[in-house]
Amino acid sequence: MSKFRPLQDRVVLRRITAAEKTAGGIIIPDTAKEKPVEAVIVAVGPGARDERGQVVPLSVKEGDHVLFGKWSGTEVSIAGEDLLIAKESDLFGILDNTQ
Repeated sequence: MSKFRPLQDRVVLRRITAAEKTAGGIIIPDTAKEKPVEAVIVAVGPGARDERGQVVPLSVKEGDHVLFGKWSGTEVSIAGEDLLIAKESDLFGILDNTQ
């Protein structure tokens, strides 16, 4: 990824691609695939400011695997890669023990 740094409490996500076959071996066409709601964080902003003007750091970091809302964030293309920019509040949680 190029040198892109999100502002405030925003994160840049790379979607983890959905499986292209079902467990029974049926190939799923692209038009029937749902957007995955799992992603890896590739960049994080410094955090949002609270009512006293202090920066509150984010709870996530680069490399974390997270779940997010299906329609959350904004799709962007950075250096030819399709990514998603979302606010930390759009994330549901961090997945532990992911490979």
